[in-house]
Amino acid sequence: MRPDDLAPGKILVMPSSSRDPLFSKSVVALVNYNQSGALGLMIHYPSDLKVSKALEGIKGAEKRTDTLFVGGPVELPKLFGLLRSATPPQGGHPVAGNLYLMASQESIGAALSAGRTAADLRIFIGYTGWAAGQLDLEVSRSSWYIFDYDPNLFFDEHPETLWSRLIAKAERHVALSGGEKLAITMNAEASVTPRHQGRR
Repeated sequence: MRPDDLAPGKILVMPSSSRDPLFSKSVVALVNYNQSGALGLMIHYPSDLKVSKALEGIKGAEKRTDTLFVGGPVELPKLFGLLRSATPPQGGHPVAGNLYLMASQESIGAALSAGRTAADLRIFIGYTGWAAGQLDLEVSRSSWYIFDYDPNLFFDEHPETLWSRLIAKAERHVALSGGEKLAITMNAEASVTPRHQGRR
């Protein structure tokens, strides 16, 4: 397993064999990765809270009927947004392709005020984080499936079944490869390599 496979925009999927109680059946979007560490957002975990309620008082949020996502167990009061945009948005940090991370209430508010819809703006509370070298170590130990960047996965319309669909593809391709834990091209949909995620 190679840490070189990691990069912003990759999708991390926890294998079905994992016994980690905190991250079982997780799908994590890697939105930042560098020598200082890594940051990810769970994209499979919608909460019961509506954006209009969670962001009450922020212009543009009052009419939002979509759900706030739980990005991870770290700093749950902190808000993040993932925005799909053809042009760089105000306060946005590029992730991959046309995807931007909104890491402040001001940048999220600007996107809401600009009329960005739920189809292109998903809002999260909390995140999953790795200290410097931590994710690299987990990669060297295997047990994560890593999918290449696919903007459609970030805004999947059925997040509650995202893990089961991705894990089925990953395990099928590993089986067809004779158990080789190498990058596998998945009909131009994604590449996948087993990796491991430990507790945060």
